[in-house]
Amino acid sequence: MSKRNTPQRRHSILALLNEQGEVSVDNLAKHFATSEVTIRKDLAALESHGLLLRRYGGAVTMPQELIGEPGPRVSAIKQSIARAAVLRIKEHARIIIDSGSTTAAMIPELGKQPGLVVMTNSLHVANALGALEHEPVLLMTGGTWDPHSESFQGQVAEQVLRSYDFDQLFIGADGIDLERGTTTFNELLGLSRVMAEVAREVIVMVESDKVGRKIPNLELPWGRISTLITDDRLPLEARDQIQARGIDLVLAATS
Repeated sequence: MSKRNTPQRRHSILALLNEQGEVSVDNLAKHFATSEVTIRKDLAALESHGLLLRRYGGAVTMPQELIGEPGPRVSAIKQSIARAAVLRIKEHARIIIDSGSTTAAMIPELGKQPGLVVMTNSLHVANALGALEHEPVLLMTGGTWDPHSESFQGQVAEQVLRSYDFDQLFIGADGIDLERGTTTFNELLGLSRVMAEVAREVIVMVESDKVGRKIPNLELPWGRISTLITDDRLPLEARDQIQARGIDLVLAATS
């Protein structure tokens, strides 16, 4: 089965698993005439969607006691913003993806971008990238784990970032202050600012209902931001204010 048939292969893996209750990486690789590395990525992707449970050397059906309500789906608006963001990435780009649900929505599309190098401080982003059929070169910041943002922060992470340079930073925000810039509830601001320092283009991804939120902690001032990708529900007055600051404003279609 061709690598192009990834969804079909993963569907077949689930069918075999439902029949047998357990599958091994070795047998699946032989069955589909592909590598064990590819099969492990398949199993990781299926596990991330709650469809199976990986075990050493293979996978088993999800135990009944672990089956609950599915996690929240990524909204259509976030998906639209993410697609608009991915369109701005060139081949062989070096990018940073900050932690957050909107930035993470980019990941399913990144396997189509050849030669990427991706730095992240998010374990969720790193695991999702590793599950791609053609995953980018992955770099992790390391550092101190922050349970609030579910990401690595601190001086170690900042030092690692300063060892590289990047084409683009993709970062979210809790709010957009039209006078000041991006704002956040998180008081750990240092890493976001270092990310912006080491990237030639800073791309903020945020839903339009966050524009105008007044949150005390200023994360990135407008002078640090190159591009804002939001959705087309953004009011005209806010559009004018943002563009007047020289920001490249991208409005993703909501329908």
